[in-house]
Amino acid sequence: MFERVLIANRGEIACRVIRTCRRLGIHTIAVYSEADRDAQHVRLADEAWPIGGPRPADSYLRGDVILEVAKKAGAQAIHPGYGFLSENTGFARACRQAGIAFIGPKPESIDAMGSKAAAKALMEQHTVPLVPGYHGENQDAAFLAEQAAKTGFPLMIKAASGGGGKGMRIVRNAGEFADALASAQREATSSFGDARVILERYVEHPRHIEFQVFGDTHGNVIHLNERECSAQRRYQKVLEETPSPFLDESRRKAMGEAAVAAAKAVDYVGAGTVEFIVAQSGEFFFMEMNTRLQVEHPVTELTLGLDLVEWQLRVAAGQPLPLRQDQVHAHGHAIEVRLYAEDPDQNFLPGSGKLLTLRLPAPSPHVRLDGGVIEGDTVTIFYDPMIAKLIVFDATREQALQRLREALAACEIIGPKSNIGFLERLTRHPAVVEGRIDTGYLDRHLEEFLVGEVVPTDQALFAAATAALLHDELSINTSAADPHSPWARADAWRIGHAGKRIIALTLREQRYDIEAHGHDGSYQLRHGEAVCEVRGARLLDDNLSARFDSESLRVPLRTDAAHVLLHDAHGQRYSFARAAAFAWESKDAAGGNQIIAPMPGRIVLVKTKAGDVVEQGQELLVMEAMKMELALKAPRAGTIESINATQGEFVEADAVLVRFADA
Repeated sequence: MFERVLIANRGEIACRVIRTCRRLGIHTIAVYSEADRDAQHVRLADEAWPIGGPRPADSYLRGDVILEVAKKAGAQAIHPGYGFLSENTGFARACRQAGIAFIGPKPESIDAMGSKAAAKALMEQHTVPLVPGYHGENQDAAFLAEQAAKTGFPLMIKAASGGGGKGMRIVRNAGEFADALASAQREATSSFGDARVILERYVEHPRHIEFQVFGDTHGNVIHLNERECSAQRRYQKVLEETPSPFLDESRRKAMGEAAVAAAKAVDYVGAGTVEFIVAQSGEFFFMEMNTRLQVEHPVTELTLGLDLVEWQLRVAAGQPLPLRQDQVHAHGHAIEVRLYAEDPDQNFLPGSGKLLTLRLPAPSPHVRLDGGVIEGDTVTIFYDPMIAKLIVFDATREQALQRLREALAACEIIGPKSNIGFLERLTRHPAVVEGRIDTGYLDRHLEEFLVGEVVPTDQALFAAATAALLHDELSINTSAADPHSPWARADAWRIGHAGKRIIALTLREQRYDIEAHGHDGSYQLRHGEAVCEVRGARLLDDNLSARFDSESLRVPLRTDAAHVLLHDAHGQRYSFARAAAFAWESKDAAGGNQIIAPMPGRIVLVKTKAGDVVEQGQELLVMEAMKMELALKAPRAGTIESINATQGEFVEADAVLVRFADA
């Protein structure tokens, strides 16, 4: 086994690899960019080396610099994680030439599967089922249009290199093809440095089911069962689980055999994933192979009781696979979701900023957390905005879903906006609960999963106000010299009459004032015309227990001096901010006379010019930020006064990009 391993990655996966290496007694060497000087993977590793600027191209994608560090630090092997250099043939080959083990497949295997087009041609030779389409070398736009017509619509355009949903477009008819092709090629070039695409018949309402495969240097290849990844938004996985609720044993066996055949076709060594598109009829087609560990590998680990990173290390050190195919036995059900700093109600706009509060459920036999940040860390603009992976396990799928709901309810993120509310709605949606979601369902019915402008119920407001009152009284009593003094009573008492307090709460910039009389768990509350008598209120273990108008309720919530987070009886999340009772700041309505950059990024396309007359909602610019393209559209109809950005320019957040002439 190796004694010194360098992790050529960052964030959650770097921390994940470090944990296994530490358990095995392996010395870990981290690398970091300028933006990651104080990152958790740097702190967890036994030693860490700087490798360049904050942008991936200046640091984590610099294979030459990383190899130089590996030599200086005496690393015997390099674990690439996923993303960055994990599927880079040149880097894998450079590691081999330097005499340093690459903890992954052979460069030839990566090369064979790195191009979707070449991979499909190879699979065709090994009788692995393929979707009809075109995966040849001719990339002339007119020729591709002809091939699209032969394939038939709807069809999918895919980047020939890479993955993760980048460079993919669905085309419904011939008239949409040219624009979709240009957009896919642009994104493919930006993401992978390769504009080539392939065309595939688009399978309506498909499921995405992948198989974990593993090979060793002794000629053994097995699969470790499937993962259902059909809950997707814009081809990005949102929820992954195993076993799939769709497969029966006969289909699982057939797909597993096809996955092993695909791996053997490229003499595969290490961890890989063979991904299939599955029609509602049950017919399945090879989609691609990811020649690395997958983000969602923990669900496989929980149901099989394995550590796949340990398997990677042992195989890379020349050891045989620990199990034969007939020794692979799964138990229970596991589900994974990813907590992101993003705003689902703003088209999942990635966020950044300091994590002022980060509360996650306690790890247990039923709950696992794989993260790369802690409270106080900053989610930067330079990398994927993942905060943590939340993985749950239980005996059945129904029990695992309930574990997931409970775990999400225990999460709280203050700072950048997060997708927790979106995930909570996802786990309760009938399409997920009934196991019938397909890869396009979220995009077709996204409004069913968004929180939107939820107006809190009076009961939620009264519960939040009660929690705030109890918190404030406890703070006063614990700090008062004499707790029995009338001045220690936070009841707003006044000479001659009972005083009143105002509890001011804000939710999505809307303010709610609740009038309160009383103290010590007994209150008279009013919000507008609604009144409520609260008796016996107590805060116990992240729950409020109280009688509201004689109805006894237990409300899950947490509170501090600045926030109240609670869930109502239907699982709706309310994250209230406390506001000063007698301070009021108004905000002008959005002017609509300009477009500003929502975050730092690069302008990839300018589609208008000064003097143009545009319609409301018309796409004016396209910018790239945090590995995704954002379309910036006209807030109203009008005439463009000026364009303050050029194609290829990098712009800062809040920069004014377009100005409209006065209406």
